[in-house]
Amino acid sequence: MRFKTKRCGVQFSPPSIVLVYEDMETNNVRKRIIPVRNFSKYSDYIMAAERLKNHPRHRDYLDTVSQSQLERLHIILRDHLQGFSLEHSLASFSLDPNQDLNKLDDEELCRKKGQMDKLFEKNRTRKDDPDFVYDVEVDFAKISQEKCSWDEDSDDGF
Repeated sequence: MRFKTKRCGVQFSPPSIVLVYEDMETNNVRKRIIPVRNFSKYSDYIMAAERLKNHPRHRDYLDTVSQSQLERLHIILRDHLQGFSLEHSLASFSLDPNQDLNKLDDEELCRKKGQMDKLFEKNRTRKDDPDFVYDVEVDFAKISQEKCSWDEDSDDGF
């Protein structure tokens, strides 16, 4: 691995990925601007990120950049092309426990589920972990159930 990535970002005009990296042979820190070609507001960000990561000219520089980070950068670029603000794009990457996931489109729902999977794996305890406890018992406070009018009017007796 000749290049070590320090930072990654986007540039809106022209649409580009900005990469700050260190050349391990010379210990020089450099900046590389990688143009994102043939990318529109209708483009598939996953395919565009894969294409960029596997491009022969940029492959060595993007070796230490994860596929998910490249996908996030492409999402920010696509949102900008669709007219959304940077704050809107960054807010779509955060998890809000009060957000109704039923109102999201399929792509955004997959993005949120991926974030939930990452958070789950981060917080998961395995058998090998030093703080692993086999049988955990937790008492939850009982919440009285709210009575509904249709429950009382049932003729079946259930």
